[in-house]
Amino acid sequence: MPIGTGVTEAACKTLVTQRMKQSGMRWGKEGGQAILNLRGWVQSERFDHAWAMLAAAYRTEVTLLNNVVPLRAAPL
Repeated sequence: MPIGTGVTEAACKTLVTQRMKQSGMRWGKEGGQAILNLRGWVQSERFDHAWAMLAAAYRTEVTLLNNVVPLRAAPL
């Protein structure tokens, strides 16, 4: 086990500071937390598993009606 704060401080710098404090960036609490969640998953190599769990939580059944007409691109 590492003793001291060096490892923790380095992790904070890598995970948070490099992403959240780039030039011109401003974050609200919810947006910043969402970005940090994604970055944490990527840095810890757990993104695929976490994304699958998140996608399963927001999955819903969609029923397509028979009378739906597909949209066509507008002529140029």
